[in-house]
Amino acid sequence: MAFKYPGGKTYDAKRMSEPVRPFQPNYGNRGMTLEEDLNATNEYYRERGIAVIHKKPTPVQIVRVDYPKRSAAVIKEAYFKQASTTDYNGVYRGKYIDFEAKETKNKTSFPLKNFHEHQIHHMKQVLQHGGICFVILRFATLNEVYLLDARHLIAFWEQQQSGGRKSIPKREIERHGHYIALGYQPRIDYISVVEKVYF
Repeated sequence: MAFKYPGGKTYDAKRMSEPVRPFQPNYGNRGMTLEEDLNATNEYYRERGIAVIHKKPTPVQIVRVDYPKRSAAVIKEAYFKQASTTDYNGVYRGKYIDFEAKETKNKTSFPLKNFHEHQIHHMKQVLQHGGICFVILRFATLNEVYLLDARHLIAFWEQQQSGGRKSIPKREIERHGHYIALGYQPRIDYISVVEKVYF
């Protein structure tokens, strides 16, 4: 006699007798985007007095708004006021920090098309004024995150402008960058890398 679960699925005694593998928690990529992980990390830093880092708001000009009812406004038309610079900025141990965060599904390289000329220009200005500037790169498929100093990104960008590669090979990111181990609290502890690299 075959036993069936609700919904008609048959009970498989053989499969049920197989040993159960112990639970292996994976604190990385739990359906969160890189931005959500970094926002949660920055909140963790602020709450504990470690650093004050915020995501920069994107400057938007609202053109048309509909009011279907008094309590709800629906933006129907808007445009960017100006080109945005980088995603995050703030202060750590008295130093200005500025960084961009990007992710790719590519496993072997990071496409430079993810960056824009005005962002590269902004990073150069931050470095000229003595700020700490870098990019956080996530290889989403591999669930690996790296911190790469802006100087290296700028060098790869300038090579591309002179006819070089249109991406940064992953091996170069591993060589020049710094791997960030994923955790729970904080999720992406980039400040521990900043501490080692810049202080």
